[in-house]
This record gives sequence, structure tokens and C-alpha cells, in this order.
Amino acid sequence: MKNIDSKSHVRGESVYLDDVPLLEGTLFAGVYDSPVAHGKLKSVDVSRAAGAPGVVRVITATDLVGENQIGGILPDEPLLADDEVHFCGMPVALVLAETEEQARAAARLITAEIEPLEIVTDARAAQAKNELIAPPKRFKLGDTERAFEDCAHIFEGRADSGGQEHLYIETQGAYVVPGEHGGLKVYSSTQGPTAVQRAVSRVTGIPMNLVEVDVTRLGGGFGGKEDQANAWAALAAVGAQLAKRPVKFALHRMEDMRMTGKRHPYSSDYKIGLDKDLKIVAYEATYYQNAGAACDLSLPVLERTLFHATNAYFIPNVSAVAYSCKTNLPPNTAFRGFGGPQGMFVIESAIAHAAEKLGVAREEIQRRNLIESGDEFPYGQIAESEALAAWTQADARFDFAGLKREAEEFNRANKFVKKGFALMPLCFGISFTKTLMNQARALVHVYTDGSVAVSTAAVEMGQGVNTKIAQVAARVFSLPVDRVRVHSTNTLRIANTSPTAASAAADLNGKATEIACETILKRLKNVAAPLVEAESPDDVTLDNGFVRLGGESTNLDWLGLVNEAYSQRVSLSEHAHYATPGIGFDWSVAKGHAFAYHVYGAAAVGVTVDCRRGTYEIDYVRVCHDFGRSMNTAVDHGQIEGGIVQGIGWLTMEEVVYDADGRLRSNALSTYKVPDVYSVPKEIAIVALETDRENLAIFNSKAVGEPPLMYGIGAYFALRDAVRAFNPENFPRFDAPFTPEKILSNLYAEDLKKMRAAK
Repeated sequence: MKNIDSKSHVRGESVYLDDVPLLEGTLFAGVYDSPVAHGKLKSVDVSRAAGAPGVVRVITATDLVGENQIGGILPDEPLLADDEVHFCGMPVALVLAETEEQARAAARLITAEIEPLEIVTDARAAQAKNELIAPPKRFKLGDTERAFEDCAHIFEGRADSGGQEHLYIETQGAYVVPGEHGGLKVYSSTQGPTAVQRAVSRVTGIPMNLVEVDVTRLGGGFGGKEDQANAWAALAAVGAQLAKRPVKFALHRMEDMRMTGKRHPYSSDYKIGLDKDLKIVAYEATYYQNAGAACDLSLPVLERTLFHATNAYFIPNVSAVAYSCKTNLPPNTAFRGFGGPQGMFVIESAIAHAAEKLGVAREEIQRRNLIESGDEFPYGQIAESEALAAWTQADARFDFAGLKREAEEFNRANKFVKKGFALMPLCFGISFTKTLMNQARALVHVYTDGSVAVSTAAVEMGQGVNTKIAQVAARVFSLPVDRVRVHSTNTLRIANTSPTAASAAADLNGKATEIACETILKRLKNVAAPLVEAESPDDVTLDNGFVRLGGESTNLDWLGLVNEAYSQRVSLSEHAHYATPGIGFDWSVAKGHAFAYHVYGAAAVGVTVDCRRGTYEIDYVRVCHDFGRSMNTAVDHGQIEGGIVQGIGWLTMEEVVYDADGRLRSNALSTYKVPDVYSVPKEIAIVALETDRENLAIFNSKAVGEPPLMYGIGAYFALRDAVRAFNPENFPRFDAPFTPEKILSNLYAEDLKKMRAAK
């Protein structure tokens, strides 16, 4: 089945924020943001801006009716700077004008007196100063200190991974319309409608029942709109409240890049111990997360790093500690994988370190340590593992030994072009690690013309979740999917929503939709039973719009049944609730059953490096992936392909650069490189893991949004393999992204050392 939005996308008919018709009298917002990363805000002069053409009002922190605070987890993020500025790009004043151009021009007329304070941009430096968002978090399994005493091989090192710009096609924005009784209707480009609702309620001082948030779809999110959409909706809401006119605020691309947080950069230390048979006996890791200037979602991101510290491996003795470090950068935030990729990169680096020093194949260590069913994760959950099955089936399909042999034979025959090969196993947990967020609701109406309307908390942002929700309703009612319409996400129809994140939206909202539809279906069967002379409603089935009895056709169809139910005053609507069963985590002991299930997989990655230039090509990514039993292979394959390329981009070319003064230097697409059509893998092959294992996913169709990104980690180690094929004496630092510049310097590391020594 195709994505239900395909035709409207191609025709340009799909509605995004910029397609919402504007009411007469709409004002446009522009923002003056801090030009320095840290300082005491002594004064703000808005007089020139206030007198500029078209300007209706200039708003600062003192004008707010409600609380000057949008921090969702910790109250540490002012909407508008009022005492100090904490990062370049922090909003200081909001300008409302008749046109967008007038608002932005006036914002440039604002000046501020800011007394400079110390600027910290490095996570390790922040940790040394005890500048932490919260106390460190720890996971512990076994006794690493004692276990290291019995290890035959011990290696220690450091692994660094950089940030990543979300670069959603649609930038951050909101449109807010004032209504009766002081209420506000908010059209927001957000993954978290309730989070926006709370933030708007907080800064305006009005209750949540007067704040309606409506989201039709997003032009991409990738986590960047899970929490960070709150600020722009709140600013527009404050403007609408004070001016009593509709206000639209949408960031330009360079504003969005400058003022919003990224994937969290991490700097990490590791220590890994193996026995003589290459079994990992002990593993220690210390993570320094660069949170930026406020908490945002840094703490749950940090937690998920710990949850994925050992990836797809069983290690009996683990000690992992993570520090969320406060720096003077924009608050970093959720990004696809949510801390998991950063943790996995460290364990894969530790394994590569051990393999290179021992002179064994990296995949030998990987294969011997894959987690098996019954093994314990460091956080206490017992594995129901498909790791070995994914590895074995991928090997059978793609021939790992043959791929490695081809690369080695090519390298022996070519001096200045080298091929690299790497394998990347995957184990990724599916659920929000904050247990209370694992709940969802769905509202289903069956109308008297036989059509079906569904509302859920899931936000469509290109991942196809609305398609899967429509499939759920169509399957339960046994109707053609074109009889089902999935409507916008709206906080008055579906309240107290969890964000569309953690790869959990289809599961949570799909299950709620299934419950609602099944409840209505049960009522309809009760109506149908006497009409078709059934002994029991259980003997009645629906099949493609017709009512059957014991598998045989009857004269009753869907439309007739619906109208008969209506005539009997039987409810054709249901508001259902679903909460994931069996999960829970206790941070007081850092143990629990955190995830409903895990997604497993294995990928083989091949690359070719031009050793004269440092440039490279990704030859192939061949994957055996654990779909469970996919309910929509087209949607799922699209997610895997996109995730792989986004992961490759993070680890090879997407380099976020801030200078020592906290200014973003990679602030445009001329200075920040993302994968394009020329840099994607020449081949992406995807096969489904063959499994009959039951799971808690909707219709056993496992989540597919985040896990595939981690296959991109394999590209980093394949490139490293090619570099070492050219220069086997060099052991490059584990420092991602592995840009062409870094590759080139590592290809000729010894020559560079000699040149520096000569100087």
C-alpha cells in the first residue's frame, strides 16, 4: 500500500504551516537574538525598532502576562532573556509588524548592552567546572573492577562524536489566532502538541483548556520539533495575546540553524577488557554530553545513551556514567536515535580499538559477543534476542567473508584507491524510557455514509504514520483504506499527548485506534446478529464492506449495518486509551523493564576511498532488519533508506562547528554539508529478518523510525578500514564525523608529523 499523502504531496496540495490561510489583520513576528554567547543583560534599547515603519509592538520579558519560562523538564529556559544571555541566538525581544519584512528589519534596529561573562563551549571543560544540568546518571552490572583483573587484554581510549543539524525542510514556526474568552488557537510545526500547549499556557497565564493546538503535518522533524517548537509557538502566542491580533512567526533557514539546538555532541572515555577467546568481560564508559545552555531534552537523551551503551552485545560487567554538561551553546535536543547512536559509537570504537591492536578482525569480536535470549542488559531487562539470527541471516544472504575478501583483493591490486569493509549489528529499545509517556488515545467516528474518521496524537512528519493508522482502522473494519480519513492532531480532540518520538507513535496510537475500532465493531456485530439470524455475534464477520455469517455472504452490507446501528441509537463513536503493558523503570536502583521490545539487525557496509584526495564513495549498505511482521513494507523501506543515509551523514560529513566565542560557523548550506544524491550509497539492499516471535508492536509490525540510523555507524568504520589499508601504521583517533579532510590527514599522518617537525 502506498503512502496516503503521496498524491497530495506531488500535486502541492498537502497543507503545511505556510499553507494555513491567514486571517485579515495578521501580524508577523521577528526576533532580536543575543549576538554573544554569555553575558549580563544590562539594558535593551527598542526605541528605534518601535518607531520603525509598520511596527505595532515590541515585546520584552517584562511584558509577559504569564511566566517567562518554557523549560519542560527543568525550569531553566527563559522565553526571552531577562537577566543574562546564555547562548548566541537566545531571543531577547520580539517585534510585531504588519509585514514579515518590516518585522525583521525592525529587529535589526534593536541594540543591547551586554556585560561579557566567561564562555564555555566544551563539555569536558564544563564538567571540570561542575557546570552540570543535573547530577550524573549511572548503570552498573557485575563488578568491573574485579573483572578487569582477570582480563587477558585491556584497552583504553577516547571517542568523540559531533552534533548534527536537523535540517528539516520546513523550518520552525507557528501561527496563533486569538479567540473568545482570551483563548488561543495555535497552528504549530511541532512533534509535541501537548508540549506546545503547556508552554503557551505557561507564558500567557491562561489555562490549557483555552489553548487549542492543531497540527496537520510537518515538513520533517527528526526530533528537532519535539521540544524546540515550544519557543516559537510561545513567542507567537505572547504576541497574539498582547496585540489581540493573529501572529505568524516562521524562522528563516539561517535563523533556524543559528538559534536552535542540534544532536548532542559527546566526548567519551572507554575501557574494555577481553579474555583470551575475545569475549568481552568488562566495559567501562564515561560520557560527557554537551547539553548546551539549558536542559531541554538532554537528560532523557543522556539516559538513552546509557540504555544503549552496549549495543547488541552481552557484557557481564559494565559500569557506565554520563554527565550532562552545561555550555554556552543553543540547548541541544532530540535527534533521531535520541542518544542511542552516541552510546553505540563508543562501544563500537572500543571494539575497533581492541581488534586493531590485537590484529584480529573487528567482526570476530562483534560476532562472539552478540547478546542472546536470557542475557541481562546493564539496566536489568532480560533480552529476547534476535541479534544472532539477524547476523546469521545477513551473512547467509550477503556473504560477509566474500565481501571482505573482495575488498582485500582489490586493495592488493590498487595503491592509491582502497576499499573498506565493516559490519554493524543493531539492538535498539522501543518505548519512552519515562514510563508515563507510554500512553495514547484515539477518537474514531463512523458516519452514516459509511466513512470513518480517526484522530490520534500521532503527528505526520513524512514517516507515514497516518498511513499506518488508516491501515489499522481499515483492517479492523475490513474496509478499503480510502473509506478512512486520518485527521489533524488536535489537543481538544486528543488531550495529554506524548510527542511523536521514540519510534513509538505508530505502536501507541495504532493500538489506541485498534481498541476504538474493535469496540465499535463489537457493537456493530451485536446489531448485525439478529438481522442475519446468527446464534452469536461472534459468528458475524465483516469482509470488504459486507457482512458474513460463518464465512457465508448475507444480504447485509457495511452501509446498511451502520445505518441500522444508528437507527437503534447505538454509538458509532469511541474514544479509546492504550498504555503499554509490562514496562517500568526505577531510577533509584537504575533497573527495570524499560522497553516493550527491541529491534535487531545487522548491516554490511563497503566503501571506496581515493587516497590522493581523501574523498570516498559508499559502495553498498546491505541490511538484514528486524521488522517483526511489517504492515507496510513501502513505508518501512523508505524509513530504513532515509535513516541509513542520515546516519552516514552524521558520521562522515555533517560537521557542526562553533568557534570559541560560541558562534555557529557552519551556519548555512554553503558551510554545512548534508548527503545529496551524489553521496548516498550506490546500493542499499534490505532483507527482512525471518522471525515468528511475537511482540507488542501494532499487528507485530515493529517500529522502524530510529533504529536504521545506527547502520550508518558502519560507514565510519568501513572508512577507517580503508584508511588503515593504505596506512596500516596509523591508528586514527575515534573522532566523528570522518570528513574528507580528516581522512586525508590520516592517510598521510606520518608525513604530516615529519612536516610539522621540520617546521
